[in-house]
Amino acid sequence: MTRVLAAMSGGVDSSVAAALLVEQGHEVVGVTLRLWDNDTDAGCCSVAEIDDARRVAHVLGIDHLVWTFVDEFDAQVVAPYVAAHANGLTPNPCIECNRHLKFGRLLRRARQLGFDAVATGHHARVVDGRLLRGADPLKDQSYVLYVLGQDELRRCRFPVGPMTKAEVRAKAAALGLPTADKPDSQDVCFVTTSGGREALLASRIPLHPGRVIDTAGAEVGRVDALELVTVGQRRGLGTGGGAKRYAISVDPTAGTVVVGEAGDLLAGSVELTQLCWVNEPVEGPVQAQTSAHADAVDATLEGATVAFAEPQRRVAPGQSVVLYRGDEVLGGGIATPMLTR
Repeated sequence: MTRVLAAMSGGVDSSVAAALLVEQGHEVVGVTLRLWDNDTDAGCCSVAEIDDARRVAHVLGIDHLVWTFVDEFDAQVVAPYVAAHANGLTPNPCIECNRHLKFGRLLRRARQLGFDAVATGHHARVVDGRLLRGADPLKDQSYVLYVLGQDELRRCRFPVGPMTKAEVRAKAAALGLPTADKPDSQDVCFVTTSGGREALLASRIPLHPGRVIDTAGAEVGRVDALELVTVGQRRGLGTGGGAKRYAISVDPTAGTVVVGEAGDLLAGSVELTQLCWVNEPVEGPVQAQTSAHADAVDATLEGATVAFAEPQRRVAPGQSVVLYRGDEVLGGGIATPMLTR
């Protein structure tokens, strides 16, 4: 019998993941990670979310634990998120949470306590050591899992990966799970809907006004906070009416945002840093996915440079570019502000 620690967020996917493991005859213990000091009664790490996970565990007849990783989450996810914005980058905190907490800290503690594997509700699949997209293309979450290597994958289970979201909800309803109709969470868990990024960043770093200039260097507007601007942004750039303009670069040192027309956003390639691989490093033809909800496009990887078959919308520095061949995740890296053209 395999001992599996099921990470239960209080959502329907992780609820069904735990239920499937129980059906398969594994010894299952549920755990909810408290990662953030949430003062409200809604959203990630709230009392309501923990209670939902606990109620599902009760229906399944399994033990439920709550582990607090607040300090680690702040150091490994929130602080780097803030620092990235201060440096003109657009980070992806969900990927860093997976890297450091859900498949880092959690896996280490699970091993220490004698568990054979950790399961989550991610829509992805592992087949013969390969990380594959989830069966539901609209809910596939393999993009945020590219940081997992073979050591992690050997100890990970993604029970709902072969299912569509409709099938997950139907299964939850058939089992009488209280999360069957619960809406999916969408936002960054530590950014509140009331204050948004601005409130979070302002509570930790000073926000600086900046000049908005066009590609010729002429000032065309001003922004209240450079730290809130991301490449590709169109609204809130203070350029007034007229032709649509988009942020194509952010330079906190110079205190400027460069804007251009839609065509100026197109780039033929992007340079990556912090490359990591699910299996062995690859080069040559790949498909590159530049955001969680973008389509993968044909590209060629040479060293750390991804050259697109056709120009693509510029990748915001700090965002991950994930490399695929078909449904298989090969690896990925983080777009740099240098050599992005």
